[in-house]
Amino acid sequence: MSETLSNFKEATLSIMSTRHSWTEFLSLSSLSLPSSLSETTTRIGINLTRFLFNYSSILLFILLLTLVYHPLAIILLLIAFSGWYFLFFSRDSSEPFLLFNLVSLDERVVVAALSVFSFVAIAVTGVWWNVVTAVVAAAAVVCLHGALRRTDEGGLDDYESPYGPMLSDGAGPYSAV
Repeated sequence: MSETLSNFKEATLSIMSTRHSWTEFLSLSSLSLPSSLSETTTRIGINLTRFLFNYSSILLFILLLTLVYHPLAIILLLIAFSGWYFLFFSRDSSEPFLLFNLVSLDERVVVAALSVFSFVAIAVTGVWWNVVTAVVAAAAVVCLHGALRRTDEGGLDDYESPYGPMLSDGAGPYSAV
């Protein structure tokens, strides 16, 4: 039990140390229209990485708003979210997070059990449309914010563009057209 609490504390501190303040997240001075589709997708990728905690909070808030008249669904989904957090996301792993590339049989069993519990909780309470609506609304908010928020601020040097050498100055295998 002590080890579980210690792992929970470490995972929580790790998540909290990577979160950014809401004032930084909501800063109107850092919003602008992107100039191209590649800049848009790069901005979304960088902002997803940088503001993952904030975006997750928005998703959970929208989900709770859609479930306000379904208290049993809220309770069951909070249990499911807790299970995902304690049993999967807070695990000590040096491997990058790849849901479909789980290493051990134990990880596969845990993911399968949590997936089944989550789907059963949604099916039993009959809130499919609420969940779908919340996820679509949250995805729209996240994409809109991610695309509009400039990424030219400090601390982004370690992010690699998904377009790799195609955006380089001719040093890669691709040349300018």
